[in-house]
Amino acid sequence: MTEQQSDLRMTVEDGALLVALNRPEKRNALDESVQAELLGVLQDAADDPEVRGVVLTGTGEAFSAGGDLSRFERDWNPAEFRAQSHELTRLISAVERMEKPVVAAINGFTTGAGTQLALSCDLRIASENARFLFREGMIGFIPSHGGCARLVKLVGLARARDIVLGGEDLDASEAFRHGLVTRVVPHDNLLDEARERLRRIFRRAPQAYGLAKRLLHLSASVDLESGLFAESLAQSLLVGTEDHKEGVRAARERRAPSFTGR
Repeated sequence: MTEQQSDLRMTVEDGALLVALNRPEKRNALDESVQAELLGVLQDAADDPEVRGVVLTGTGEAFSAGGDLSRFERDWNPAEFRAQSHELTRLISAVERMEKPVVAAINGFTTGAGTQLALSCDLRIASENARFLFREGMIGFIPSHGGCARLVKLVGLARARDIVLGGEDLDASEAFRHGLVTRVVPHDNLLDEARERLRRIFRRAPQAYGLAKRLLHLSASVDLESGLFAESLAQSLLVGTEDHKEGVRAARERRAPSFTGR
């Protein structure tokens, strides 16, 4: 096991990288430094064969308060603001594009870009203490970085309207009812449940998982014929992999497969 102290707290064990946003005094807000560091960690994890999956969580009472409010306490040139905003969008999108499993362990409240970071993860395990706060309108903003577009794709237009326009905070059970989270667990069990979800995913062939993840994301944005064509291309790549051959052998021999990622 390895550990590093910074604005991120990280440990690696049995192929699972735990990344905790570690600014509890700032409610794990995402300033430019944290964004750059987290993006680098995710890029390194994507390329590291020792890392098979990621659990993303927060320290203290918050998962993430989103963008640091100090960022807005200045006069912005619109073009400069868009450039800075694109960097945060890039971080959130990197989670979706990473062809390894990323599980959010939502330990407390989350809002703004913190919510988008959680929603971009493959699975979202919520503590019973978790809350989703859609309060962008209270500072004259809208949910961005996918806050509208991603939410509609995830839960549908009607529920997205209820969430964004309804003006109510969602506790863990309401978030589950709306489809924002995969499961709600007791707070003390949160990280154990997130790691267990990763262990279940690790039973699957890594290339197949990565392509399925990308195809699901693609399918939310393209027509049926385009989706079918993309699936056919992916399957034609997977049919020649060693993991596919091992999976077929294991199924015939009625044993668990031993995948290598090749």
